[in-house]
Amino acid sequence: MLDRRTFLHSAAKTTLAMAATRVHPLFAQTPASAPRSPNDMIQLALIGAGWQGQGDTLTALQVPGVKLVAVADCYDGRLAHAKELWGADLFTTRDYREILSRKDVDAVLIATPDHWHKQAAVDSLRAGKDVYLEKPMIHLYSDGPEIIAAVKASDRILQVGSQRVSSIVYAKAKELLASGAIGKLNMVTARWDRNSSIGAWNYSIPLDASTETCDWPRFEGTAPHIPFSAERFFQWRKWNDYGSGVAGDLFVHLFSGTHFITGVHGPTRAMATGGLRFWKDGRNTDDVLLALFDYPEGFNLSLHVNFVDGGQESEGFLFTGSEGLMEIAGNNVTVTRTPLEREPGYTVGTFTNAMQKAYIEQYRKKYPMQHPAGPPPREIETFSAPSGYSDSYDHFHNFFESVRTRKPVVEDATFGFRAAGAALLSNLSVQRDSVVHWNPETMQLT
Repeated sequence: MLDRRTFLHSAAKTTLAMAATRVHPLFAQTPASAPRSPNDMIQLALIGAGWQGQGDTLTALQVPGVKLVAVADCYDGRLAHAKELWGADLFTTRDYREILSRKDVDAVLIATPDHWHKQAAVDSLRAGKDVYLEKPMIHLYSDGPEIIAAVKASDRILQVGSQRVSSIVYAKAKELLASGAIGKLNMVTARWDRNSSIGAWNYSIPLDASTETCDWPRFEGTAPHIPFSAERFFQWRKWNDYGSGVAGDLFVHLFSGTHFITGVHGPTRAMATGGLRFWKDGRNTDDVLLALFDYPEGFNLSLHVNFVDGGQESEGFLFTGSEGLMEIAGNNVTVTRTPLEREPGYTVGTFTNAMQKAYIEQYRKKYPMQHPAGPPPREIETFSAPSGYSDSYDHFHNFFESVRTRKPVVEDATFGFRAAGAALLSNLSVQRDSVVHWNPETMQLT
């Protein structure tokens, strides 16, 4: 089962953004770091201290040899709470550029709203910092190439935060699929449903929310400028100016899992439909979204998210193959095998008796009766992660291991772009009311 912290992170992601779009003159590229000693402390800074950012940091600090030294956020209350959590001597600021100019910061954790992901990541890379960037990696398609280019130019490490790529459950599913446990894959069905106000992004707004406590201009960034709105500031996922809807929040997890398990790069064609069915509170993002995707490897992906599903929050995958099914639910993966029949069978009941007899005699010459031999096949097999297992912890552990060794991360910018790019095809299809096409190799709309 998911631990409480991981469940809460899934239920409400309310990070804030900060920064200015131009590159600060203090941000100079630095040469690649040599491998660090396992005894060296990695000094971490948090950019965006909302629910997801603070929760991520609590998990990251469980990894040995990691220390939080700075936090940036646009709401003063979160900066004050960061000091309550991690010490009065913690450096805090509204302007993340002040963090990036500090020599005691080795790596940054970026958990801002989606519309700040690209700029915060690029600025951090140019400042010589290694980056853990929350999903979705992009808000606009143009963000992807810029982030990938910045990683190459800086020679820094960037890992995207879709933790299922580090999950032992998903690794087991990948192993089972590759071993032929369900035969040839032909379809993947995945869902992430919710039925709560918080699950639908109606996060709490502090009583002191105002232009004095909230840096609204910095939060807005490149988004259209409007008067201060506490709802948009603290519930930003409900508006496309700052977030990417259920596609960017939840579909991207499902794509990351699908791509990791199957080893593919992405779909070539997408079609989606959805609507605002229940949460008609001024938001402009759909609360129900369904989408279909074609993969060149010969299978289809079907995704849906429903924020009014009438039950508890649930997430899961069903991989359908020619000889069985593989289901992922929570921290469990189950394979149900139904091998193909050894013979095709026959339907001769409407033929004359003589024709039935002749047909069956000929059929049995081609498919002689066989007596079952050996033990019966295992029809159901289940793998479960240990109680309390956290793939979020493993994902941060993998990131910090890459920071120390300079070895490739488990989810680099190219993987992150392919997952987010595929997910946002859903939004594009709904907007255009048409099928959209994507080249997963070049990562371009076609």
